[in-house]
Amino acid sequence: MPQIKPAYKRILLKLSGESLLGDAPYGIDLDTAKSIAQEIKETHDLGVQVAIMIGGGNIFRGINGTEAGMDRASADYMGLLATIMNGIALQDALEKEGVFTRHICAIEIKAIAEPFIKRRVIRHLEKRRIVIFSAGIGSPYFTTDTAAALRALEIKAQVILKATKVDGVYTADPLVDKTSRKFSSIKYLDVIKKGLKIMDTTAISLCKDNELPIIIFNLKRRGNIKKVVLGQKVGTRIY
Repeated sequence: MPQIKPAYKRILLKLSGESLLGDAPYGIDLDTAKSIAQEIKETHDLGVQVAIMIGGGNIFRGINGTEAGMDRASADYMGLLATIMNGIALQDALEKEGVFTRHICAIEIKAIAEPFIKRRVIRHLEKRRIVIFSAGIGSPYFTTDTAAALRALEIKAQVILKATKVDGVYTADPLVDKTSRKFSSIKYLDVIKKGLKIMDTTAISLCKDNELPIIIFNLKRRGNIKKVVLGQKVGTRIY
């Protein structure tokens, strides 16, 4: 039987910090990190060039600090530092699976990661290294969703895959409203007009202006990353 060719050559996978929680209330569950690394490796083994933008909500969310009275910039920088910890954990898990990686951090921290240099990052991808982006774009007030859109455009990724805990975009939160309806596909403008909180408006607008598709899917279903990359109908496509 001939091998099915991937639908994409280069992808950016957006992982939330919460994806590393597993069943823990806080922090990083190493078994969960291992499981995610195995799924990413399976996708990488198809010949796909993989870049990952990692969040930090499992450790600290800047918005939570702001709501508690912290200065917004200070809280956001703490959130960026949380993403670096997650980046280190994910890099370790991937390398234990035998994959070559590079950790690219938007905040200079030479002992741990490389700075973002566009041509160098693209070269890493071409050399079959998985690239992990941490610290967003290195500035407060910008979410890791926006950072994912920006980096995807810079490295010329063909799609953003956003891993979530639900299997797509719904008319309302399906974990709260059982009558909510799932979209198989939806336009960028409709996401903004309907106020659907799947990604922030800046990220959606960046993708819209540059015609970069986004696929929202459930990370908790084993094999979904590979299915999406192979072009199977999984989750919701934003176009």
